[in-house]
Amino acid sequence: MNSVYIPEGYKSPLTIYEMQRAIEFIKKNFQYHLSSQLNLKRVSAPLFVDEASGLNDNLNGYERPVSFDVPATGKEGQVVHSLAKWKRFALKKYNFYVGKGLYTDMNAIRRDEELDNIHSIYVDQWDWEKIIRREDRNIEYLKDTVKRIVNAICDTHGQLLNEFPILGTKLNRDVFFITTQELEDMYPDMDAHERENAIVKEHKTVFLMKIGGALKSGKPHDGRAPDYDDWELNGDILFWNDVLGRAFEVSSMGIRVDEKSLDKQLTIAGCDDRRNLPFHKMLLNGELPLTIGGGIGQSRLCMLLIGTAHIGEVHSSMWDDKTVEACEKAGIMLL
Repeated sequence: MNSVYIPEGYKSPLTIYEMQRAIEFIKKNFQYHLSSQLNLKRVSAPLFVDEASGLNDNLNGYERPVSFDVPATGKEGQVVHSLAKWKRFALKKYNFYVGKGLYTDMNAIRRDEELDNIHSIYVDQWDWEKIIRREDRNIEYLKDTVKRIVNAICDTHGQLLNEFPILGTKLNRDVFFITTQELEDMYPDMDAHERENAIVKEHKTVFLMKIGGALKSGKPHDGRAPDYDDWELNGDILFWNDVLGRAFEVSSMGIRVDEKSLDKQLTIAGCDDRRNLPFHKMLLNGELPLTIGGGIGQSRLCMLLIGTAHIGEVHSSMWDDKTVEACEKAGIMLL
């Protein structure tokens, strides 16, 4: 169900013109810091892929991709949900090597998304992927990468405050690491969102690890497709959002599946039919590089650093009448 929350006394921190300047500033500077921290090279990426390729991200499995026929090719195209699988294929095709990676602008349509302050049917993020060694497939390598991304975010934030001193947003550079099972054990009577809010309110910047597999309660903390992240080596980067008073996810990321973890997770998820898709065959045969990667929300990051209450203040999309009316009444300008 769609919903909108207007914080009491909220006013947009910038004029609409200054907002555009701030968005440009964040995107320009964060790309530089991210590529420097992780040794990434910018590449071009597709808006859509061949449906039969298996390259589209299936997300939680129930979201419907936007599909269309392509008469000139006789094939069916799908607007991407994300580039989680395509990036790994691209690293091989573009002859990247261990220690090097790519990043790209990813634009997607998620037609079944419920709309609220932080969710839109339009998705924009920096998708990135990097080739690693087999011995890098461990928690310590994952944690080090998370710290580098948080450093890139905080460095961008510092520059933004110098450029726009009227902004009063605050971030914590120190990351608190915790697994989903540890979090469930800590707050057994809360649901997943309540647990996230509790831990992030306390520590401000959190990396929540091991998302996808079932917990002791019998349910996963959150859904994850079985064919990109290794559920034992993944997680979400969460910041405390003072404007919304809640945990705020900026990135979902992880060390990607190898042959063994893909085989296991496809069976657990009941997705064995994917084994015959070209991408999955290559993975199971060891023909693709071992990688780490993720997506970092562009509009999410702008919301967090600028201090806006609604994602529609930093990107254009479509909204239900209730949201439009509530934002107009509160003086919130939706682009």
